[in-house]
Amino acid sequence: MPIYTRTGDDGDTGLFGNRRVSKDHVRIEAYGTVDELNAFVGVLRAEPLDAEFDRQLKSIQDALFEIGADLATEGGSASVPRVEPAVQELEQWIDASEAELPPLRSFVLPGGTRAAALLHVLRTVARRAERRYWTLVREVGLEPQLAVPRAIGIYLNRLSDLCFSWARRANRRAGVPDVPWTRKEA
Repeated sequence: MPIYTRTGDDGDTGLFGNRRVSKDHVRIEAYGTVDELNAFVGVLRAEPLDAEFDRQLKSIQDALFEIGADLATEGGSASVPRVEPAVQELEQWIDASEAELPPLRSFVLPGGTRAAALLHVLRTVARRAERRYWTLVREVGLEPQLAVPRAIGIYLNRLSDLCFSWARRANRRAGVPDVPWTRKEA
């Protein structure tokens, strides 16, 4: 069986449940951005990483895959039992990471080590995924058959915070300073 179906050649695609929508529908934008985020996590996992960090990233990928499936399903909520405790896990990882870092004294620019730069990419894509999530929430409103679980938005918000902290931690562990943003005098 070929991978191509030709069913999307006219600019629409199928949701789980077989309803067809345009390829730029807010639901497609939401789960497509989560898929992009998951792919970038995969890029980071291709780097040389310690086993614990790789395990954490794999856990994030698993959660993102389930979140994407729920976003691709009108009224989907199968990820909630995994995502709600995963939010607490992200918060624990943030707290542990922040405990290694000096207080932030200025804004920092993406950069430093390769791992830190990749984590900043993850942070920005996670923020975009969160924005797309909220656009979808507003679009579907309170219709229960279309509802989007609140836990997904919370997870994406914490994930972007975690990526920021981990980027700073990656630089610190490598002995590379964060790149501070400084205002140029006019």
